[in-house]
Amino acid sequence: MVKFFRMSKLIILLSSCLGLLACQNSDTPPVPEPPQVQTSASEPVDLTQMCDNIQHNMQQIDNTRTTFALEQINQDLKVCLPLLPLAEQLKLLDLSTQMYQRFLHVERSATEQLAFEQHAFDMAQHPTIQQSHFEKFAARDQYLLKHKGQAYLELHDAGASKLAYRRSPQYLAIIFAPYMPDAEQVFIERLANDNMQSSLQDAGLTLDATDIAERALFWEDYLQRYPKSHFIADARYLAELYATLLFKGTAQSPVSYDYVDESSIQPAVLFEVKKLAELQKSTLANQARKFIAFLQMSAEQRLNEISAQPTAQQKREHGEQALVHAQLNQYLNLKTTLTNSKRDCFSDGICLPL
Repeated sequence: MVKFFRMSKLIILLSSCLGLLACQNSDTPPVPEPPQVQTSASEPVDLTQMCDNIQHNMQQIDNTRTTFALEQINQDLKVCLPLLPLAEQLKLLDLSTQMYQRFLHVERSATEQLAFEQHAFDMAQHPTIQQSHFEKFAARDQYLLKHKGQAYLELHDAGASKLAYRRSPQYLAIIFAPYMPDAEQVFIERLANDNMQSSLQDAGLTLDATDIAERALFWEDYLQRYPKSHFIADARYLAELYATLLFKGTAQSPVSYDYVDESSIQPAVLFEVKKLAELQKSTLANQARKFIAFLQMSAEQRLNEISAQPTAQQKREHGEQALVHAQLNQYLNLKTTLTNSKRDCFSDGICLPL
């Protein structure tokens, strides 16, 4: 009996040893620990090198890379950006814009382009439709459509039944803005918020008069609060553009055709203009008061008090009413329109060159 007990213990001991040996010789490799970023003040050179590597890595991104590569860079940016001065942050911001433009570029054959345009048309007519003939898309389209929503990738309505890829406006607001000075942070966060929903569609406004007036006032205030902002020129453009949109609208949604009197103005616009006219120390308020005065002038008074001649473009756009539009522009000092803009301020967290 004792001999049997000893033999049992030996078997158990041998089994344990064999089990331990099997564990040590398993084909499953150990999970490596993620690299730890050293943030102590004693190793600034390593962090500088990391930022230099980010710049190089961003420049290597093109339309053959994956969303994983973008996500890795964006994680590194969150570590690097708080340690950099504004000039270096802005350099990385520019590189990030170029990076996404390359990443989202798709080269299509004529057949592939037709398939993508048909997809855009189907989505415009039936937003919940499941795409058929997916195999007809360019390989890059197939990849981007499968991965939209990752790494801040979006497919958005670009107007005229067109779909286009874009970097989400929230990208800069989340990745860059929190680490930048107030002026740049406010600009990016506001523009990103405004551009999450389309403000223009097929050259017509999707905003109501209240929204336009609020945006015009915001950008006027921004100019006064942050005169040294890196984005001051774009802020000035936005202030002037929203003023023009308030008082004139667009070709597809005009405020008025002839500006004969108050009855010729969209009621919602006239209501907002009269509210603005009651404000003090505001360029927009001064324009609102002059707008009301303009509506009270006769055609003869306008000719006598306002020296303006319509341009060729105004004649094409407004026909017989070209003169009154030229007079209104001069009287209110309206400079900027959507048609003469060289900047796209309606699709990202910054204004992009057209």
